[in-house]
Amino acid sequence: MILSRTSQYAIQALIFVATQPRGVPVLIRTVAEHLGVPPAYLAKIMQSLSRGKLIHTFRGRQGGVCLTEGGEDTDLMQILTLIEGPGLTDNCVLGLKICGDETACPMHNQWKPIKIKIVNLLNQQTLGKLAAAVRSGKYRLTELPFAALDFKAGEEGGEAAFPVPAKGARGRRAAGAHRVVTEDASQ
Repeated sequence: MILSRTSQYAIQALIFVATQPRGVPVLIRTVAEHLGVPPAYLAKIMQSLSRGKLIHTFRGRQGGVCLTEGGEDTDLMQILTLIEGPGLTDNCVLGLKICGDETACPMHNQWKPIKIKIVNLLNQQTLGKLAAAVRSGKYRLTELPFAALDFKAGEEGGEAAFPVPAKGARGRRAAGAHRVVTEDASQ
């Protein structure tokens, strides 16, 4: 039960969206830029999350995505089950099609208690908890220098400041350049 790249991107994107002011849509390309994820790939992941009712999507000039009502209470196991399918925890660590207590692979007995602990951990971790950890500044979502989030209040109506890549000549990002954008959710 190792996380796929798709699951990793889904979790990272949802945490990022959860760090934004509540009810204010964020563009998928903005999320992709901050996380260093290919935008088209992230858009497909976000479609799955929308079908799973974890996010709302909005089209048009003011479009983007935001968490559904109560989305902060979504745990990581729910997200992984949506992305990977319901058999996620049944998969053999060695990839064998049949592996269980009666037909165990060589790793089954050692892996089973670890898997139980991982599932329990994933059930306890909610988007709200993880977003709060990122907002606190103690944790980050990515190694990109412009993606470290710097949130002041983070609560509804609070002010969130986060670095955004600066645009150089002809609309391209200047290497290593970034600017800080401050958004006030109360406006």
